[in-house]
Amino acid sequence: MDTLSKIKEIVNKYDLEEGLNKTNIPFVKVFKSSNSSEILQSVYEPSLFLILQGSKKVMVGDKIFEYDSSSYFISSTHLAVSGKTVKASKDKPFISLQIAFKEDEIFQALNEFSLAINKINSTNFSASIYRLDNDLKDCVFRLLSLNKIDIDALSKLYLKEILYRLLVSNQNKELQQLAFIESNSYKISKAITLINENIYDNFLVDDIAKEVNMSISSFHKNFKIVVGISPLQYIKKIKLQEAKRLMTLENMDISGASFYVGYKSCSQFSREYSSYFGMSPSKHIKSLRD
Repeated sequence: MDTLSKIKEIVNKYDLEEGLNKTNIPFVKVFKSSNSSEILQSVYEPSLFLILQGSKKVMVGDKIFEYDSSSYFISSTHLAVSGKTVKASKDKPFISLQIAFKEDEIFQALNEFSLAINKINSTNFSASIYRLDNDLKDCVFRLLSLNKIDIDALSKLYLKEILYRLLVSNQNKELQQLAFIESNSYKISKAITLINENIYDNFLVDDIAKEVNMSISSFHKNFKIVVGISPLQYIKKIKLQEAKRLMTLENMDISGASFYVGYKSCSQFSREYSSYFGMSPSKHIKSLRD
């Protein structure tokens, strides 16, 4: 049995439900889908994504990525994406693995392993697809094979090993460009953190640019390069995602959720929600609960 099949065997022991599933490891999740027609809107956190069964298309702005079990998708910052499983059925559902990490963990890996990497002066998009090699598969397998009693002590060490592999393989510029605090990519990443931490506030994009010590024009230009969409588009999408979460998990009503994430007009919120998710808030939330 090859390593990927062994990983899938471990994952299948979780008795997966449709959608996102938690695992024993806090930063590892599994996504399952038996439907290959629906387009889902979501926000990716910095993560490594492996497909164990099927294939997927990910759209970010005008960029399209399609990958399967022979490759992996890497994102070094938060991204508002549209995703569609290409091959999925009830008999053979799509199954993917998400291993999330934080920026600080990238820096720790760089320092601990004394990695000497060339300074990347250019700003690059924060996500890409690479071929999945045996070294990375072995790292992921060791992480998922941990006994419950060892997870607290060892899981972060295994994550560090995964980050090491990502940093040294393929000259992964998506992660490497964050290694220099004066780089535009680093500043944009910090801006995204500021936006996410203040999701309920109504703030000006220009204020965020000043906070990360960038000119307004440079901020807008580099934000779109790194994230694939403009700052205003990103802010709108994460607010709508948070409103969806409040309505589904916190049982908040439409007007309450719209006000909570900063909308002054409930009708404007409903219009933008319908445009983003493809149906009205009431219909969407009902379908998700059902």
